[in-house]
Amino acid sequence: GSAADKVKTSKTREAFDQFVGETFFGQMIKAMRSSVDKPAYFHGGRGEEVFQTQLDQMFAEEMTKASAHSFTGPMFEQFQAQLNHLPRK
Repeated sequence: GSAADKVKTSKTREAFDQFVGETFFGQMIKAMRSSVDKPAYFHGGRGEEVFQTQLDQMFAEEMTKASAHSFTGPMFEQFQAQLNHLPRK
């Protein structure tokens, strides 16, 4: 393909990795949090709970940047194959 196609594919892959990675890691962190009880001491109450969600989102984003690309390859190839079979306008 052309250079424009390669840039488009690169941008698509980046968005794909971000979506898949943040969804995967977000769900993983959520499951982890639900399986661990609140600590008996040093719990920040409602304030901690509110900001915990934001912290978990940041964790998911950072984990995605660090490693999503390594496990989304086969999923992205399948996604691209499906895109290539859609009728063009």
